[in-house]
Amino acid sequence: MRVFLTGATGFIGSRIASELLGAGHKVVGLTRSDAGARALEDKGIEVYRGTLEDPGGLARAAATADAVIHTAFDHDFSRLAANCEKDRRVIGALAEALAGSSRPLIVTSGVGMGSTVPGSPALESVVDWHHPNPRIATEEAGAAAAAQGVSVAVVRLPQVHDTVRQGLITPFVELSRAKGRVACVGDGANRWPAAHVSDVARLYRLALEQHENGARYHAVAEEGVRVRDIAETVGQGLGLPVEMLSAEEAQAHFGWLAMFVGADMVASSAWTRQRLGWEPVGPDLLTDLRAMDYGAFAPPMA
Repeated sequence: MRVFLTGATGFIGSRIASELLGAGHKVVGLTRSDAGARALEDKGIEVYRGTLEDPGGLARAAATADAVIHTAFDHDFSRLAANCEKDRRVIGALAEALAGSSRPLIVTSGVGMGSTVPGSPALESVVDWHHPNPRIATEEAGAAAAAQGVSVAVVRLPQVHDTVRQGLITPFVELSRAKGRVACVGDGANRWPAAHVSDVARLYRLALEQHENGARYHAVAEEGVRVRDIAETVGQGLGLPVEMLSAEEAQAHFGWLAMFVGADMVASSAWTRQRLGWEPVGPDLLTDLRAMDYGAFAPPMA
């Protein structure tokens, strides 16, 4: 297939591109920079120059593809609500280009959207349309695309990791370094799901090749890793103490990250594994955190 891939130079998208190429697909990758274009060309990927701020341009690229995988997202979490609305507009434009055809559109959301009962695992069969996380806009955009007759599937992500990046844990480490202490909320017993980036990339390929209209897949290898274990591992890596904060203290300490740090985000992938035959094989989250180069993080200002 000729696949238009947004986010093709990103942490996850670049691994998806390699997966697709290895399986014999042709990839058209979105980039906005000269450096990104060179990186794509070096991998044998056709370059499409564009940005998330130009949904119409992305729609033109989608119109020439057999399938679209949308992973690009503006990860400035201090502007999360605005960036989720941007994502809604992009998905709407991609959907217009694919409407009336059977060409797949795969969009990217978060596993938290599949949870309605605190403490219970998020499920692929569930959508919490009232979820307070603005990322619900992605699920709403996917549903709107389906109503237009577009064949849509959703891949929901946990904390996606290797030894360099780990989803929300990356800014958690940066903030801990800057503050000179590692903190978690309460006793830190709340959990975050996780998966290695190589396993996540393989799931996207399987979701494309076995495309099922209306499916939601959870790219989850570990259903829930305790935040306290994450904090203690980060503390060891940075050589910093670990402290337990109240919810009120956490807001002042973490800023925008506070809404996530205290959340219990356990998620199941049982249906996904059965449906796609997907079995994660990559390192677990704490193994990657122990193998990180913590010296790469800038020391706190004096």
